[in-house]
Amino acid sequence: MSEYVFKMPDLGEGTVEAEIVAWHTAPGDAVAEDQIIVEVMTDKAAVEVPAPVSGRVVSIRGAPGDKIAVGSPLIVFEVSRGAPAAGPAAGTPAAATSAAATSAAATSAAATSAAASPSTMSPAAASPAAATPSAAPAGGRIMTSPANRRRAREAGIDLATVAGSGPGGRIVREDLLAASAARTDGAEADGAAPATGDAAGDGTPAGETSEIKVIGVRRLIAERMSEAKRNIPHFAYVEEVDVTELEALRRHLNSKLAKGEPSFTYLPLVILALVRTLESFPQCNVLYDAARGVLVRHRAVHVGVATQTPDGLKVPVVRNAQAMSLAEVAAETRRVTERARANKATREELVGSTITVTSLGKLGGIASTPIINAPEVAIIGLNKAVERPVVLDGAVAVRRIMNLSSSFDHRFVDGYDAAAMIQSLKELLEHPAMIFIPKVNSP
Repeated sequence: MSEYVFKMPDLGEGTVEAEIVAWHTAPGDAVAEDQIIVEVMTDKAAVEVPAPVSGRVVSIRGAPGDKIAVGSPLIVFEVSRGAPAAGPAAGTPAAATSAAATSAAATSAAATSAAASPSTMSPAAASPAAATPSAAPAGGRIMTSPANRRRAREAGIDLATVAGSGPGGRIVREDLLAASAARTDGAEADGAAPATGDAAGDGTPAGETSEIKVIGVRRLIAERMSEAKRNIPHFAYVEEVDVTELEALRRHLNSKLAKGEPSFTYLPLVILALVRTLESFPQCNVLYDAARGVLVRHRAVHVGVATQTPDGLKVPVVRNAQAMSLAEVAAETRRVTERARANKATREELVGSTITVTSLGKLGGIASTPIINAPEVAIIGLNKAVERPVVLDGAVAVRRIMNLSSSFDHRFVDGYDAAAMIQSLKELLEHPAMIFIPKVNSP
């Protein structure tokens, strides 16, 4: 027998280190070649790293949350004689790593997509068979996403006991929900009671506290939120908008849709109105290159849509919104946000926005203070639309009112320009026909 030292591979794009997110093996385990052994995260993506050889794990380096430099020993295997004695040389890409689409971007801590809808359990996942053990795929590899591995680990679920209902036996989120429900039902049937007593030995009842290490996507979000608030002087501006006519247009458009077609939300209408507004306020469709001290003004409008996902906040991008129709904006917004929630978005779909829109939908509240998605200089937040009595033409009338909560980088966008931009956006939303009328220059 001989030892094989596998080093942290070069994961590309200038990566010099990677963070351990989760180990899927431990010293003493026997692993097969190509079996997933560890999940790591760079600043760009989460990556599942497969075993380069078959053998027994002698030792591993690093716990979840630790960062390992590229080229440093990661795991040592005991292998049959004749196998190579060292892993890939530092600087060579891993041959079989698979990048999982995980956001490296973050914006408002309170942001979620207006198109969000709760997931439902599939019939396959709801069946009792979903909680029974299944035969492992060839090579012993359990097929599921990094996010589902993390959920299983946090829930104490052994993936080897979960039958996958996805393609090729892949374990999907609904399978974990069914397995978790089966565990809960089983515990109740057995009369299991919550643990009590002084587990810590310091007078604190067991179960009252728990420690959660900040790693992976959540760590990236925390770092970028802190950096944005620390480096960007935010100027907040909140404006009340009468969206009664916008709501009437939305309802009319939805009434014309074929049965089964997704309905329009406010979001695509707001995105189109924002595109029109930026024609007059190009200084808000800008990225700040701090390293060069340069503002990069864009003609194209690439709208980031802050989206809440099971793995944290992601900002998929609707590219070239200025060239799209309302139906195209709506369809592309649904596509990129759904891919982000399903952890299928590519890196290209998660970077490159020039301005961000964030919405809490029905949870929108009265106002919010969204955090700018650096290196952008502006973010627009949609709050909840509600019917309220207002004074209109000297009489009290019931109107549908929604607040726009915006933040601007005060280093580059003056308060007057920020207010003027939101007033222009407000005018379009209150008179939505103007969104679709070509701009007419004054004589």
